[in-house]
Amino acid sequence: MGIVVTIVEPRYFRTDFLDASSLGTEETVIADYEATAGATRAHAEDVNHEQPGDPVKAAAAVVDIASAAEPPLHLLLGADCVAAVEAKIAD
Repeated sequence: MGIVVTIVEPRYFRTDFLDASSLGTEETVIADYEATAGATRAHAEDVNHEQPGDPVKAAAAVVDIASAAEPPLHLLLGADCVAAVEAKIAD
């Protein structure tokens, strides 16, 4: 049927995704979850607007792939994504 799929795997990009305007979190903090959910919440606050990826470049890459004659199955977006995948493969 001519359907082609590309799995887009982005990492962090400088957007408002981690702002309260986009990411909702529960106000109640449970101490027993500080090492798991609490760490994730703190990480989101720490990296907000410090993300390494350029969202304009990411969008351009997705548009380019969408019009490619033979797009890849996977599209890793962001240097930090590539590093994470390389670390996973090495592990």
